[in-house]
Amino acid sequence: MDGEQRMTKINTSEDCGNSPKNILIQDLTIAFAKGATQFILKSVADEIEWNIVGGPRIQGKANFSRHLKEMTNHKTAELNIFHVSTHGRTGAVNGTKKLKNGQTFAFCDVYEFTNAKGTSIRDITSYMIEISS
Repeated sequence: MDGEQRMTKINTSEDCGNSPKNILIQDLTIAFAKGATQFILKSVADEIEWNIVGGPRIQGKANFSRHLKEMTNHKTAELNIFHVSTHGRTGAVNGTKKLKNGQTFAFCDVYEFTNAKGTSIRDITSYMIEISS
């Protein structure tokens, strides 16, 4: 990915298989955990929209980039990806992540690709719920 990576324990889904769209979503999830902003920015469309349920709605690549930089304070210690699934122009991933500060979250991210080939992301909706460790 890029030089912004942090030490993070990663446990991935075995259902990723050989689907390029599944692999992209899994790689994006890992990139978010590691703070690999260059990889993330290369993987999204200029008109990206990110809806963090219960939080902000970020529109446009410049705003998205600024928000990614603000997230660097939330370092992930462990990421568990349970399932990755795609169909047509949509996909989803779910799992848990434990931050270095001890907080643990269950998450689900729903993606919409810019096209059926799934080469870049146009829309992300993120759900996160804090759970007890």
